Amino acid sequence: MPPAFAQLKTTKKKCPKSKAQCPKLRFAFGKSVLHFGHWTLDFGLASFRNAGNLSAMLSQEEIQNALKSVKYPGFSRDIVSFGLVKEISAANGAVSVALQLTSPNPEAAQQIKAEAERVLKALPGANHVHVEVRQPAAGKSVGGTNPFANQKGVSGVKRIIAIASGKGGVGKSTCSVNLACAFAQLGAKVGLLDCDIYGPSIPLMMGVHEKPTVSAESRLVPPVAHGVKVMSIGLLLDNDQPVIWRGPMIAKTIDQFLKAVEWGDLDFLLVDLPPGTGDAQLSLCQTVALDGGVIVTTPQEASLGVVRKGIAMFRKVNVPILGIVENMSYFTTPNGERVEIFGHGGGKEEAARQNVPFLGEVPIFTEIREGGDCGMPIVVSTPNHAAGKAFIQIAEMLRQKLG
Repeated sequence: MPPAFAQLKTTKKKCPKSKAQCPKLRFAFGKSVLHFGHWTLDFGLASFRNAGNLSAMLSQEEIQNALKSVKYPGFSRDIVSFGLVKEISAANGAVSVALQLTSPNPEAAQQIKAEAERVLKALPGANHVHVEVRQPAAGKSVGGTNPFANQKGVSGVKRIIAIASGKGGVGKSTCSVNLACAFAQLGAKVGLLDCDIYGPSIPLMMGVHEKPTVSAESRLVPPVAHGVKVMSIGLLLDNDQPVIWRGPMIAKTIDQFLKAVEWGDLDFLLVDLPPGTGDAQLSLCQTVALDGGVIVTTPQEASLGVVRKGIAMFRKVNVPILGIVENMSYFTTPNGERVEIFGHGGGKEEAARQNVPFLGEVPIFTEIREGGDCGMPIVVSTPNHAAGKAFIQIAEMLRQKLG
């Protein structure tokens, strides 16, 4: 008897017909009868339908995708992207999941367990669901010291997006300022945080020259440019003053920019990261729960090879990759000839290879560089320009993806 049927209550009886008249094999679904040999197995109709569900095996991928809809309480990130799902098993309609939380908060555990059970029970074929939630004892953390256990949201900020690149010189900051302004033009409340401590360029590109003010609560109030709230170490220093700091100072500064700045209510906070995978990136990931990272690259392999390291870093710290932008994709000469200075299509091919979304191409235009130099991003000065439209389209894709 098939394993699924073995779990059902059946009635076995001898066929009333003679062996000569008895069919060798007959199945009547409406009567839930399976007739074979000279014997009849009679199932209840409801039980038979359950047996059909039991035979539909769920894959781990289907279960994991369902759990992606379970948000961690107080965050917009889900429990899968946080790396909390440790074990998944499914067999004969029974689904078992083990979650490992880093916080001893019993209310969070109860909410996550209830929501996980709800989404799993909604899966076709999931007749029995067991969700185990493991937590550290009060005052202890998982594994002794979990560097990501103290992640918190930023008060009033709905979504935090990191703009990153593995390599310098690919136009990451240019993309950051134009995407921030594009979000603002789409009607969102936006902030832009410059985390490139050693080489802050956001104040120049956004045309911000005034220093932040201090509120009555002793919090920094960021200046606003083009509808975007802006904060950068460059706003706190003299123009040519260098920053000569070690890693701990970088981490402390980023922490203060997130927690001691009066960001107010924002739909999106974009964080412009420095190139590479160093102190700034790690500090940001440990301080706040990012909703995702946007990777900026140019088409050639020299850039893509380093981009892969940036993607690997985000995955290692459980930050979702929202997509790849290919900047400096091509150049159009005054007579209309298209010139692919750095090659073409590398970003799209890498996105397919990494199984992440490709957000779009941004061509090379002199107007983009001029806008950055004078503090007037092209999305603001000429939004109907081809480059302006490219940035607005990418911003719209991100808004739809993040909701």
